[in-house]
Amino acid sequence: MGNRIIVEDIESIWSEIDLSPLADKSVLITGASGLIGTYMIYSLLRWNSASSRKIHISLVTHRELPIHLQELEQHSEVTLYRGDLSDYHFYESLPNFDCIIHAAGYGQPGLFMENQVKTIRLNTMATDLLLAHLTPTGRFLFISTSEVYSGSVETPYAETTVGATMPDHMRACYIEGKRCGEAICHAYMMGTDKTVKIGRVSLAYGPGVRKTDKRVLYNFIEKGLHGSIQMMDAGKAKRVYCYVADTVSILWNILLRGKEHTYNVGGISHTTIAELAVLIGENLEVPVVFPKEEQGMRGAPGEVFVDMNRAISEFGKANFVSLRDGLDRTIEWYRENLS
Repeated sequence: MGNRIIVEDIESIWSEIDLSPLADKSVLITGASGLIGTYMIYSLLRWNSASSRKIHISLVTHRELPIHLQELEQHSEVTLYRGDLSDYHFYESLPNFDCIIHAAGYGQPGLFMENQVKTIRLNTMATDLLLAHLTPTGRFLFISTSEVYSGSVETPYAETTVGATMPDHMRACYIEGKRCGEAICHAYMMGTDKTVKIGRVSLAYGPGVRKTDKRVLYNFIEKGLHGSIQMMDAGKAKRVYCYVADTVSILWNILLRGKEHTYNVGGISHTTIAELAVLIGENLEVPVVFPKEEQGMRGAPGEVFVDMNRAISEFGKANFVSLRDGLDRTIEWYRENLS
């Protein structure tokens, strides 16, 4: 079942999650071919491999599945729906589900800035229409982002921190789309028996991406595999990265055990972009080259650092994969599947 490294990661978090509330239920995952979607799928398949009370798995994907997921095309426990979640006609073909995990959307800045209207629709219209396909007592998880805190000078960002960007911000399609998606979730929470949760994910990384993913960490790996890591700037921006196994462990607990509506989902590996590049360079044994003139992406936040106290205290998560170990696993997977 699946890629070796991903399966090992699912086993490593198995003691941290309990999927029994989903037994005999129908679960839909959007963004199924993405990083988080991949680990969610294999979590469900891991349950089905050990239980007679199966979880009925349905996936939505807009494109062909990447090579590492193509086994799902013929999997007897998986139903695939191909379509565009930004097209309201697509929903006419969908039945109702006991649980929906809405992980679809452009996570790469380059993509969401090239597809601004669609980015807004995927986080607003799609959220609304998917919630309408949830059974009356169903569960819904909206994958939001730490970018909703953009503009705030407070760090680390707590769930109560208020972002302060304008609707004409160059990344507004993503920031405001996620904020509105959260508002839609809160509207559905009122006066219904539906369980609706929000996970504000911050810089998840790990195995399970496409070769075309241009986010900084994967861009460094791709460059390094070709001989050197060419930086666009001095790499002073600070980030806290979270290995995908930890991200998905927290997300399952939010959905199935969470007492609050909204949670930060991040890691504890605080680093600068330059330090990240050096770690990847050391792993691949290639040089990191800094430019004389900066060419960084405009509009990106200078620091991304979320407060994880709510999730850690409630779910008792004590161990996080270190950045060095997570990069080792990511690079190993990348070599085996994408290089």
